[in-house]
Formats: sequence, structure tokens, C-alpha cells
Amino acid sequence: MPVTEILEKPARTKSKKSAFREWLDSVLFAVIAATVIRWLFFSAFVIPTPSMENSLLVGDYLFVSRLHYGTTTPVTPLQIPLTHQTIWGSNIPSYLDWIQLPPFRLPGFTEVKHGDVVVFYLPVEHPDAYQKYSSVLPELHPHPLDQRSNYIKRCVALPGDRLEIMGGQVYINGIKQVNPVRMQNEYFVSTTTAVNEENVFHKNGITDFTQFTETFDDSIASNDEFGYIVKTTGDLAGKLKSYDFVKRIEPVFMSKGLKEPFLFPTTNLLDWNKDNYGPVLIPKKGATIPMNAVNIALYGEVIKNYEGNNQVTLGSNKITLGGKTLESYTFKQDYFFMMGDNRHDSADSRYWGFVPKDHIVGKAAFVWMSIDPNPVSFLNKLRWDRIFRIIQ
Repeated sequence: MPVTEILEKPARTKSKKSAFREWLDSVLFAVIAATVIRWLFFSAFVIPTPSMENSLLVGDYLFVSRLHYGTTTPVTPLQIPLTHQTIWGSNIPSYLDWIQLPPFRLPGFTEVKHGDVVVFYLPVEHPDAYQKYSSVLPELHPHPLDQRSNYIKRCVALPGDRLEIMGGQVYINGIKQVNPVRMQNEYFVSTTTAVNEENVFHKNGITDFTQFTETFDDSIASNDEFGYIVKTTGDLAGKLKSYDFVKRIEPVFMSKGLKEPFLFPTTNLLDWNKDNYGPVLIPKKGATIPMNAVNIALYGEVIKNYEGNNQVTLGSNKITLGGKTLESYTFKQDYFFMMGDNRHDSADSRYWGFVPKDHIVGKAAFVWMSIDPNPVSFLNKLRWDRIFRIIQ
């Protein structure tokens, strides 16, 4: 029986990677891992404005969980990893909008609830909406959905809720809501004389204050009354009562019926302001509303920009879809009403409207670092008491 000789090929010597190739592989792995973590699990954000004070401060660095509500798939896949809107340190766009995919939300383990601090894409950076709101937010630019600016606010009303603000107090479905623990409002502090601002206001954690002038509402004080307008929490304002030169402290709210400019919606049919707003029904998926003049003002932009409808024409007294006048409309997705905890210094849903569900990014979880942009001294630059603070 013939025997076949098996000849083994000599083993190839595996070439050793160069130091540059190993470094390049490590960087590539780190970028891919960071991109996946940032998209799927959590993202890091920094607070740039005082709209959430005194709950969140300018200079707070926080982690936002994308797992809570479920992360969404990318709309613009042609993007430089780990960027948002622009390339670092420049105004060069970091994405191409040649391909835009429909968003799909992966399952989360909870839904948005009343009082949640939520990060979301700013809806009015929609290409058909941004110019209308440039007087309130002059920095607006049009972007695809997942490239719009990230905003952080507190959810005060859910889909299907009827929201009303009366005298600065939020009511949902007629029930008075519990205010955030560190919510900030405006107060008039009447004093017998000018005060040492460093020893009185800064010492009590109050950094936003203005001496009272005639530019404020005349109903706040009498002609001969001296004082200050301060933005702070109720507890901190209460501390000022212990000073013998403080005569009284009164919260400052706009009067009911006094129409505020630049408020949402832009219409003369409603005389709302930031302290007296609504009642308004928050759009809910499957809910049907009649198309009267007020509802066109309230929900017309929703129907045109965020519901996936084509050929929508808005008028003051009618709205058409595909050339047909709508007598009623059934919403295709849920919406939310968001407000900042700094109630008199927040560009929120009172000024630009509802937040669609597909714009929700995640839930703010905790502050991992906090840097004071205007410290009293270098030693106070880092706010040690805020590190790893759970966001409430």
C-alpha cells in the first residue's frame, strides 16, 4: 500500500508590530470604545448657563444616563467620533447630512417622570423653526435631529397632562405640584439702607442680585422704598430676614393677564406670561384635538415640524395637510413640557414649546466634578461639596 509523505510547511515568523502601529491600534480601540459607551450607556456634559440654578450650577460636570429612557440610533451616521455639531475648537461642522436615517429608540428601563432632570435636543433648531426663535435664543442654528444643541431642564408635565402655572406655582391636572428643593425665584428684599453685598449676599450664597430701580414693576415697592431684587431659593431668601436692616422680603411675580413678549405660542389670542401660563394640554400619542385658532397656534409647529408630515401649510385660522384643511388632528408621538429650576432666568418650554419624545437624550444622574467659574480665590475654584452629588 503506497504511503503518502506529508510535508509540513515551515511556520511563518509573525512580524512584530512597530511602536507606532501599537499606538495607533490602542488609539483606535479607545475611540471606538468611547464612542460606543457615549452612545449606548452615558455621556458627560457641563452646565454652561444658570437656567437650572440652584439645583445645578454653572461649571457642574455631570453624567447623563442614556440607559434610563433608552438610547436612540444615530440620524447622521457620517460624523467624526466624539464630536457634536463642530470639530473641536473650530466652527467646522463635524458631520455630513448627506445621509439621514429615521431615529429608533432602544428599550430603556424607565419612562420620563414628573420632576426628572432631562437632557434633550433643542427642538427649535429645526431648519423650519430656528429663525422664528432667534430673538429668544440668538445662538440658534439649524441642525439635523441628533446634532441639535443639548439642553437640560426639569420635566414638569408629561404627555396628556393639563399644565397651568398660577402665580409662579405649577399645577398639573389641577393639582399643585411639589417644587424642586433648590428651585430659584426672584425676591424683593426691602432694606433701610444700602448693604455690604459681600457680607450679606455672597455670604449667604446669593450671587445674582440687582439694586431695585424703576425699571422693575412699580407694584413691588412704594416710591420711597429701597431694596434689591435677588434670585435665590426660598430658604436662602429666608436667611436674610435675620438682618435688622431688612424690612421685608416678597417674591416677585408677573401679574395675571399681563402678556409677556417672546412667549410660546406667538399669538394675540392668549395673554400668558412666565408666572401665569396656560392651561395647556401636553400632546400625547393617539390623542385627537380639534383644529381651532388657539390649537393651531399651540400645536401647528408640532404638526408641521416634528410629526413626520409633508406638505403642511400653517395659517392663523387654518392648517392644511397635503392640500386638505384639517378639522382635527391625532398626534403620532408623545411630547413633554420642560422648565428650568431658575424660573425667572430660563429659556424653556414657556418660550419655545414642547419637547418631542424622539428628542430625549437621557436622564441627568450625578455631578462628578464642579468648577466655580468666578471663585473668590484659587482655593475655592473646586466646589468640593458638589463632587459626586446625586441630581434631584
